[in-house]
Amino acid sequence: MRLIVKFLKICGVLFLILLIAFGVLYLIYDQPLPKGKTGPQADTLAQKMLAAINNEQYQKTRFLEWSYVGGRHQYKWDKENGKVTVSWNDFKVLLNLYMPDKSAVFENGVEIIGDNRSELIETAISYFNNDSFWLVAPFKVFDKGTSRSLVALEDGSNGLLVTYSEGGTTPGDAYLWKLNDSGFPISYQMWVKIIPIGGLEATWDDWKIMENGLFLPTSHELGPITLSMGEVRAYD
Repeated sequence: MRLIVKFLKICGVLFLILLIAFGVLYLIYDQPLPKGKTGPQADTLAQKMLAAINNEQYQKTRFLEWSYVGGRHQYKWDKENGKVTVSWNDFKVLLNLYMPDKSAVFENGVEIIGDNRSELIETAISYFNNDSFWLVAPFKVFDKGTSRSLVALEDGSNGLLVTYSEGGTTPGDAYLWKLNDSGFPISYQMWVKIIPIGGLEATWDDWKIMENGLFLPTSHELGPITLSMGEVRAYD
């Protein structure tokens, strides 16, 4: 009984420390969502970014391959046909993005047709929405349901604020892109539902040219955390 009480006290102290640490981080890093100016100038800046990363080639690209969370999520995306092979743990989902209920689900190579099939399809969709965004977010600035606005940055340049009112797993998220003089993305700040601290910044500066000439990122830095995209490929 004493051991249980001692354990609970330790857990309580650790929880209090974590709560205080989060409060400090929140006070230091949390930023309000900036107000931008919509209009043709914002769209022009977005077009400049798309030109810098070769959006024309992206639209022609059929297959994208990458991984996420240390390689635990694996992807092969057939953009032309709207199908993605999503693999994690012992599961593989042949995901049909247009008709998810037509997707096939496997565990250890055996097809699942039971009650948890729909749940695994939803998991695959959620993984894909999040993990693909870290790969192709700059190409999605004119997606349906987006709005674009200019935000004046502290260095005197303009940032591109993109807000998603629909689509994905968490509509309402907003991203403030910071670009270099050529229009290449350097980083973005995030105001997203899954992160309680607004304005956290992630890098977008580890770009590589794919075998078909497309520019894609291979990693991001989010504070002390490195988000690797694994072995990224893009081909026709």
